Amino acid sequence: MTLRSAARGFLAFLLSVPALQGIDQWTVTYSSSNVCALRKSTVDINCTYEYPDNVLYHPTKVYTLWFTKVSNDQPVDLQGDADYTGRVGYSCGEDSCNGSRCHGTCTLRIKDLRESDFAVYEFRFTTNQPRGEYTVDPGVTLFVSDLQVKVSFPDPTDPTRAELECHSRCGLAGNHLYTWFRNGENVGQGVNSWVQPQSGGSYSCAVEEHNLSSPLVCKSTPQYADMIPDVMDLLGKIT
Repeated sequence: MTLRSAARGFLAFLLSVPALQGIDQWTVTYSSSNVCALRKSTVDINCTYEYPDNVLYHPTKVYTLWFTKVSNDQPVDLQGDADYTGRVGYSCGEDSCNGSRCHGTCTLRIKDLRESDFAVYEFRFTTNQPRGEYTVDPGVTLFVSDLQVKVSFPDPTDPTRAELECHSRCGLAGNHLYTWFRNGENVGQGVNSWVQPQSGGSYSCAVEEHNLSSPLVCKSTPQYADMIPDVMDLLGKIT
């Protein structure tokens, strides 16, 4: 073996090592495994990803997509999915490399959420490196919730005064603007509202920034007012 051929073989061996070491260095990390958002609102789903900085294949090109469906063993890009037309977009930062690792971020934004958007969302990135394709399963489960009104009677001795709470299984944290309506007319703001059911009326709440309203509750009937003395008498016997 000549010195030149030996050196060529040694060089090929050294250059192949990073690719083998990088097989287990591909990662995707989601900021949360579950996300809940209101119907008609906008939601962001975030992730970070990493891959080996392989000098053989500089510059590394990275292709990103989000998906919920698979067709012919290939993910269906949400940006080409008819169910999401005009409602999805990606915001992916420029990758940075430090030492032997490269890092990137990508955010999926879905607007005008629908109940049918309830699904598991997964992220995939593909590079021009050998075996340079990675997806983490499972992804992020998105729950889509409507508004509901919870009715309670905090004072068990006074069934004539009810507390209404604008409620969602998402928790509705944050500075949302809640508005209450009685028979379609604005009667106040806040998460809670106190009402007298026997006075009649149908109530609903809304989150105005999302143009979303709850179903009507407390539709009064003449019989309800007649029941109040009997309820008070029954409570008196229990206590």
